[in-house]
Amino acid sequence: MNHKIQAYLNTYTDAAPLAFYRLAFGLMMFFSILRFAYNGWISKFYIDPIFHFTYYGFGWVKPIGVYTYLLFIICGISALMVAFGYKYRLGILLFFLSFTYIELMDKTTYLNHYYFISIVSFVLLFLPANVLFSVDAKQNKVDRSQVVPRYTIDILKVLLAIVYIYAGVAKLNSDWLFHAMPLKIWLPSKASLPIIGHLLGYDWVAYAFSWFGAIYDLGIVFLLLYKPTRLFGFILVVIFHVMTRILFPIGIFPFVMIISTLLFFSPQFHRKALQLFSKIFRIDRVISESPTPKTVASQSNPTRTSPKLVPILLGVFLMIQLVFPFRYLLYPGELFWTEEGYRFSWRVMLMEKAGYTEFTVSDKATGQFKVVDNTEFLTKFQIKQMSFQPDFILEYAHFLHEYYQKQGMTDPEVKVNCHVALNGRLSQKYIDPNVNLAKQYESFKHKTWILPFNDTIKGF
Repeated sequence: MNHKIQAYLNTYTDAAPLAFYRLAFGLMMFFSILRFAYNGWISKFYIDPIFHFTYYGFGWVKPIGVYTYLLFIICGISALMVAFGYKYRLGILLFFLSFTYIELMDKTTYLNHYYFISIVSFVLLFLPANVLFSVDAKQNKVDRSQVVPRYTIDILKVLLAIVYIYAGVAKLNSDWLFHAMPLKIWLPSKASLPIIGHLLGYDWVAYAFSWFGAIYDLGIVFLLLYKPTRLFGFILVVIFHVMTRILFPIGIFPFVMIISTLLFFSPQFHRKALQLFSKIFRIDRVISESPTPKTVASQSNPTRTSPKLVPILLGVFLMIQLVFPFRYLLYPGELFWTEEGYRFSWRVMLMEKAGYTEFTVSDKATGQFKVVDNTEFLTKFQIKQMSFQPDFILEYAHFLHEYYQKQGMTDPEVKVNCHVALNGRLSQKYIDPNVNLAKQYESFKHKTWILPFNDTIKGF
């Protein structure tokens, strides 16, 4: 086994797919940052709110006022450095740190693809993505090479496979397959779309979309891996993600996935793409010439000893990615209801959840009592997300405790009257209204103050 692993680690392949991905990834990230600034979202999401919801263990990551704009500028510039391979290692490090910091500032904006971008940029930090078709290579700031270790491209494919297959497995539940939820709720609202809009109100369309979505996620990687079906698979990728982009507000996620699936194409495809790019922008074409079979063979040597640290580190990282999404199995209760272990598990648009929360703050010593006006502290978007996610509710309760303590209350009690509706079911009480949330603390333990779900969702 060790011999086979060593032989694999010492197998080399054309560097073009990695160079192309670096270029495409960097440009996509640059334009996504521009899009964020153009729409005014930097101020709307990170500067204007007076309170931000943080991830457990990362409460120290906060927006930095007007300097948050500087953070986005660093992120945008570093994305360009990655794209063009200029001081690549510094560029991808700055991009990973700045982008991840931005995403950690407020979990209200959490999306699966933001997480995907963070883990891909972390992996790119260790890959020789600048040995070809880069400024670094042109200026001899790095050893030019037409080939790279095969695992440096394969690991990106594996990460992509995890996203798709885990998303497919997550769809194998009774709500999605047998009740077409939540698509049965969402699709009729798109009835105004041209051509297909009049069909979206039919139940059979919701069922068809649900089943196709599950089959697509479970099978698309295998279509892309197999050369005879690769082009068909990519056409499905484009159709699927263009449709999701039309139907749902999921930002640049469709484009990230479309570009990423090109990794499964042959090096010749990427060579042609790079040569076209070099022709348009008049870049030295010498650095985009194909390696000969002899070049690849001379690098590949099953008996040589490769550097061990990077493959080991990436292997451990990959194992974490494979196991981490299943942490929800350690918690009791329905996952969609408690959401304990829900994030970072590639569960994409699986539920429609809406809630109502009314917080009360009381002071036992004085009898002072107040019903909280959430709009006084939170934006409309934050209220919507907070109203059905337990960790949001708990964090907000602690904020209220501190706020009213500063207003003169003695150790105020914070309780909530909360009702939540899940995937078209009738709304039911969500949080134990008798629990003082100010005395409950965030941890990896099960939140016992979440009331039981009065139904069963079978499956994963």
